[in-house]
Amino acid sequence: MASRETNNRGRLEGKTALVTGAGSGIGKAISTVFGREGARVMASDINEESAAAVAAQIEDAGGEARSLRTDTTSEEDVKGAIQAVVDAWGKVDIVVNNAGIGGPQYSWEQVIAVNETGVYYGCLHSLIQMIKQGEGGAIVNLSSMMGISGTTTPVGPGGVGYAYHASKHAVIGLTRQFGLDGAPHNIRVNALCPGWIETPLLAPLKMSEELTKWMIEGAPMGRLGGADEIAKAALFLASDDASFVTATHLVIDGGWTAR
Repeated sequence: MASRETNNRGRLEGKTALVTGAGSGIGKAISTVFGREGARVMASDINEESAAAVAAQIEDAGGEARSLRTDTTSEEDVKGAIQAVVDAWGKVDIVVNNAGIGGPQYSWEQVIAVNETGVYYGCLHSLIQMIKQGEGGAIVNLSSMMGISGTTTPVGPGGVGYAYHASKHAVIGLTRQFGLDGAPHNIRVNALCPGWIETPLLAPLKMSEELTKWMIEGAPMGRLGGADEIAKAALFLASDDASFVTATHLVIDGGWTAR
């Protein structure tokens, strides 16, 4: 195992972080980068085994991490996850509301519950705890390029799903309002808007050669993004480098929405 001293000069040294949806994809990448940069990471996911595996990887790399199962559609679960960070390390400095779902296999109610209501719970109870601590903090919400635009896909009306579009637009609204509420307390709230990223969530769409070609050719950079590229953007927003950035969103889509 690598020495923990390798993390001592990281950009998140001394910080604690909760990451939801940490078991795979973007959440896993964010957790890994945060751990590498010195944060003590609570890897949270509805799949307990996946979260534990991510925490173990962080530990093996010389970081400090724990894991727990969290259903972000449950307000009590979200409150409990935040409290778990406080119980483990005395405070919570960073919360990444990343858990999300999408696809035709999910109902409107399911998508809204995870992608919108879950983010609301995460913002609300993070803000309450951070105000109580009186030391500021950073909240990063995962929206999408679908949160700032519509999409016409080769598969027909609805793009990637009406509920998905609606929920990701809602995340932008939540980010702005919680950002305003947190600003007097030096609590920054921002959102990331990824484009087409190579993650398990994208796998069903990539089963179609036509859709894959459309996703790649539609991006001016001519490729899909990587989860690590989103993680680096999350690191910026969570770190002191973004000390005057709040109530806004950062688009990482290879130029897709600028077309």
